[in-house]
Amino acid sequence: MAKNYPTVSAEYSEAVEKARRKLRALIAEKSCAPLMLRLAWHSAGTFDVSSRTGGPFGTMKCPAELAHGANAGLDIAVRLLEPIKEEFPTLSYADFYQLAGVVAVEVTGGPEIPFHPGREDKPQPPPEGRLPDATKVLTT
Repeated sequence: MAKNYPTVSAEYSEAVEKARRKLRALIAEKSCAPLMLRLAWHSAGTFDVSSRTGGPFGTMKCPAELAHGANAGLDIAVRLLEPIKEEFPTLSYADFYQLAGVVAVEVTGGPEIPFHPGREDKPQPPPEGRLPDATKVLTT
């Protein structure tokens, strides 16, 4: 079954590509790829299948989510990204933070990752404790 992705305007797609170039320069200059990848993962890793809440919806910029124990230090990533984000007000934070993760993989020599924009920002962050606990055994 084919995955359906949101449709975005040509203007939005162009903003994504321009932001991608700016992100590539920032990540290379600041050597902050691990931090950007962590930001993207911590945002996406909060998704809860049963309630269909959490996930990469731009809430990582919220002080409440940045205050989650597992997110210590991610305020640095948010601050580094904000000047670029301000240049692209049409982009959602949700897309922008995930794009930063994609670019971080590419800058470090990883594969080119297809990026599908169209995420909408949500107003409320997920509750603390949503990230998978690496100390717990996963049962199937």
